[in-house]
Amino acid sequence: MATAERVAALRLEVAERPKTALFGLFLVGLAVDLLLKVFGVEVAVGSVKLFGGTLAASRLVTLVWDGVVVGLGIGLAGIGLSMTYSILSFANFAHGDYITTGAFAGWAVAWVVAGLGAGVLDGNFLYLATVGFGPEGPSAADLSVNAVGNPLAVAAGLVVAVVATVAVSLVLDRLVFRPMRDQSGIAVLIASIGVALALRYLLVFVFGASNRGLTAGGPKLILAGVSGKLAFATERSTIILASDGSPPADAFYVELPGPTFGSYTAEILSVTSAEATLVATSLALMVALHLALQRTKLGKAMRAMADNEDLARVTGIPTERVVRATWIIGGGLAGAAGYLMALEQGTLSYNLGWVLLLLIFAAVILGGIGSIYGAMVGGLLIGLTQSVSLVWIPSSFSTAAAFAIMILVLVIRPDGLFGGVTTA
Repeated sequence: MATAERVAALRLEVAERPKTALFGLFLVGLAVDLLLKVFGVEVAVGSVKLFGGTLAASRLVTLVWDGVVVGLGIGLAGIGLSMTYSILSFANFAHGDYITTGAFAGWAVAWVVAGLGAGVLDGNFLYLATVGFGPEGPSAADLSVNAVGNPLAVAAGLVVAVVATVAVSLVLDRLVFRPMRDQSGIAVLIASIGVALALRYLLVFVFGASNRGLTAGGPKLILAGVSGKLAFATERSTIILASDGSPPADAFYVELPGPTFGSYTAEILSVTSAEATLVATSLALMVALHLALQRTKLGKAMRAMADNEDLARVTGIPTERVVRATWIIGGGLAGAAGYLMALEQGTLSYNLGWVLLLLIFAAVILGGIGSIYGAMVGGLLIGLTQSVSLVWIPSSFSTAAAFAIMILVLVIRPDGLFGGVTTA
């Protein structure tokens, strides 16, 4: 009887929400197909393959990791855009160029610090301060710029990226957005497009329009199966043990506890120092923001203003101070995101933020525009979709797949995953 009641309830749910049921069936189908591919099972009718195939488990792990890396960068960048919308009530199209500004400012300082450490600063200061624009100078390989080989330069660049973007955000607010505070959202949006163009071509004037390499290759942390045991190593040669079962003496090698899985030896996942830096820093900044919003007086004031600005003003909340804090936090996180994403990509161009802006908007809308937690989750979903979709489609269509998932979710939940939840 209980089973019949559950079946009847399920039928009623499907009848009331057919779109949700179809979307859920679609996701289940993808999950089943993915599992069959990992286990090497193929389901076919005649010569027509329906499900399954072959997919190495290491390939799937790599795709998921790549999606997490990209998703965290997009989510971090989207927080400021979401805060601007929830508190200032307009979509800031200049946000992408804030990201680019932070990346250029941070990497200019990182290259100067690295040049000082390498002893090549004299005669090359202008070249280093413009991140390789102008006459020939030392390369990224000469400077050994990476998170392990030159951590001081990378850390100094991150701090400057945050500070510089905050300063630019506050100046532009004072000159452009503050005088337009009482204007309609459309007017401010159009003004933000003008700000974006002006800022972008100012960067081109100072740093040039060429795409440049930023970092030198550093060590990688490898998760591998070594003689049937999971282990971490820093060199590929380490996963091939000596005849007595010992790793090379000069290599990092840590065997993880657990059962032995046969006798396989193969690399499962390779993590670069840049990827690890982006993931660790992004998570730390997101946790810090969560604690600031939930446990500080400023955070409560920001949540109150996002819910109802007029009521917040009547109750004595200093709204102008909240607006200033919004630009500081949003701008700082945008600068950090731009710097970290350039570190992960290893290259930098003047349209970095503009290219990312559509994905950032997609993440914010998917998560529920106005919710910082929605921006974080939306960024992860966009990144994972873009990466894992490569199992089924060519790489040239991966971005389209991310937008397709956004559209499908919005058809079911028009307000996004966290719709109705603003800054909190």
